[in-house]
Amino acid sequence: MSTSPPILSPLFLIIILTLTPPLSSSPQPPTTCIIGSGIGGASVAHFLRRHSHTGPIHIFERNDVVGGRMATVTIAGNTFEAGASILHPKNYHAVNFTKMLSLKVKSDDSDESVSLGIWNGNGFVFKTIEWNSRFSWLRSIVGIVNSVRVLLRYGVSLFKMNRFVEVTVDSFLKYYQPFESRPVFGTVEEMLKWAGLYNLTTRTLHEELIDAGLSYLLIQELATVITRINYGQSVSISGLAGAVSLAGSGGGLWAVEGGNWQMAAGLINRSDVALHMGEEIESISYVGSAYELNSTIGNSYKCDVTVVATPLDELNISFNPKISIPDRKLQHTHATFIRGLWNPAYFGLNYVADIPELVGTIENSDIPFTCISILKKHSEKDMTYKMFSRQPMTDALLDQIFSVRNETIRIDWGAYPHYHSPEKFAPFMLDDIHLYYVNAFENAASTMETSAVAAENIARLIISRASSEPPSISSDNVTSGFIRSDLHSDL
Repeated sequence: MSTSPPILSPLFLIIILTLTPPLSSSPQPPTTCIIGSGIGGASVAHFLRRHSHTGPIHIFERNDVVGGRMATVTIAGNTFEAGASILHPKNYHAVNFTKMLSLKVKSDDSDESVSLGIWNGNGFVFKTIEWNSRFSWLRSIVGIVNSVRVLLRYGVSLFKMNRFVEVTVDSFLKYYQPFESRPVFGTVEEMLKWAGLYNLTTRTLHEELIDAGLSYLLIQELATVITRINYGQSVSISGLAGAVSLAGSGGGLWAVEGGNWQMAAGLINRSDVALHMGEEIESISYVGSAYELNSTIGNSYKCDVTVVATPLDELNISFNPKISIPDRKLQHTHATFIRGLWNPAYFGLNYVADIPELVGTIENSDIPFTCISILKKHSEKDMTYKMFSRQPMTDALLDQIFSVRNETIRIDWGAYPHYHSPEKFAPFMLDDIHLYYVNAFENAASTMETSAVAAENIARLIISRASSEPPSISSDNVTSGFIRSDLHSDL
């Protein structure tokens, strides 16, 4: 006896379909596109992953190397920093990156401190004593003598300058507080005011140092030498940038052995990103519910979130809708590397040994460079030098400063903003959706660490704003670009 299957009533079918959940109801994680592979862009990717961002991340780099303004040059088999060079012992993000990536630290050795000379264009207004000896105790005595000579010249103003720097650094350390006590900031102004640093951006460093009781001599000489070395500018820069610059002249400074660019490369490698090398983004448009990024090699990408992690000042990215940011001029620093021997006659001296290892300069338009330092002594007649200047150094001018030039390498950096007061800041959010700008913070101060601090805030801002928004576009809409395994090569 055969049996036929039961016939389900229409009402029963409706009940079954109503109670059965869909096969897939979870939203796609958002796709993030980051423009720039420097420490800012790499840090955004790192902090997104650290804060449980699971969506695809794409990084676009227009050059064939990662690292942005962190780069190296190789001369005579030795590697030297060509861009961002030094880190402060309280740069805690950089410290953590270095430990996490197992990078080797190259510390500032106080026993091998370089001799300093302050050049006014006609002569050295101040020089420390240089005494080469294999005995560490003798080098220590020379260091003490030089400290006394500096103290005799600048007096208690030295301690007042140190105090000014310490107060600023202590305020900056608030950015490392736990999330429970540290909010997410929507603007640079909010971020600076919360830490008590905003007022420093409304006045010049010169004004701040005068109010701090520093002498005219120290401001015009030592403070000016430091700001010209670190930012290529005078004490007329904003107070916060100036304080950060002065902090970069203290002890305990360090760098990554083999190049600071390794921090960016390591963060990118650990962050599970698609890296598009040699691909420049030329337009960003908000279309429907996503950003469409078009590159100069003809590729198109769609992203839920777009982060600009490179200065917009000298880029030709077309935005639709248009964005509005304050006009800003970059300070170009020309880094010139010379292997040879400098000419003592240029400095009014008779012997090469009489020239200090670091020649800093006061603010004088007739001086063609901001500083010159010896990077390595290959022999008594063969050395590698690094020179910073505001304008390109011509061969004729270099031949006046150096009696021998066996190798010359020139690099033009759009290094940092041209600082002034009061500063005006671009927004962190370039629109009301999900277009972000890490480098807005650079008008406060431009360092590797400030880029990382700004990047962490951007990552937290992205996550906090996305948590209450509708599901994102599918990651299938992003076409993976060509990923290079060689993240860096020497310039």
